[in-house]
Amino acid sequence: MLEKREALLHKKMAAELEKAKDFNRAKNKRAALQCLKKKKLYEQQIEQLQNQQLKLEEQVITLEGSKTTAETFTALKSGAGAMKQIHKETNIDEVDKVMDDINEQTEKMRQVQEALGQPVGYAADLDEDELEEELAALEAEDLEDELDLEAELAAPAPKVAARPQPATAASAPAMPSAPVGRAPAPKLPSVPGKSSEDEELEALQREMELLGA
Repeated sequence: MLEKREALLHKKMAAELEKAKDFNRAKNKRAALQCLKKKKLYEQQIEQLQNQQLKLEEQVITLEGSKTTAETFTALKSGAGAMKQIHKETNIDEVDKVMDDINEQTEKMRQVQEALGQPVGYAADLDEDELEEELAALEAEDLEDELDLEAELAAPAPKVAARPQPATAASAPAMPSAPVGRAPAPKLPSVPGKSSEDEELEALQREMELLGA
């Protein structure tokens, strides 16, 4: 409502200003001054409306703040009443009793779990110290095997003797030529347990003996 009134006064003020210009052009100074006076009155009314509008806005802000304060107070009051009611319904002796019951039940459950965790039957007769000693012996044996393996890997590999090279035609002594018509070395019957390589080696040795005869 105030905004509409302010807009209307602005229109009237602009109209009076135009009239004052027209009268001033027509050399009617008196009428021009009257129009300017009306314009000033409209300006004063607009200023009053703006002040009133500002006061209304301040009042709205104050009311909103008061409403928020009232709602906060109501919430705090309700919370205090609820806490008071809880305190009335809660007895400190009952709280202690409940906590004692909880601790007692917890201790019983712990005892039950310990009883269930104890070994029974054959497992109950086993000697823990003896098992620990056996386990330590197994660990020592594994460690000794590892050390032996490391020592074996660290030892230098044995050197292989160089295989003699066969003599060449220039360096080897001349072998006497085999007599013509001599019969080859007789083959001996194979001995059980000898491989074919052993038999060939013996045959070669017999030929060498015949050539040297």
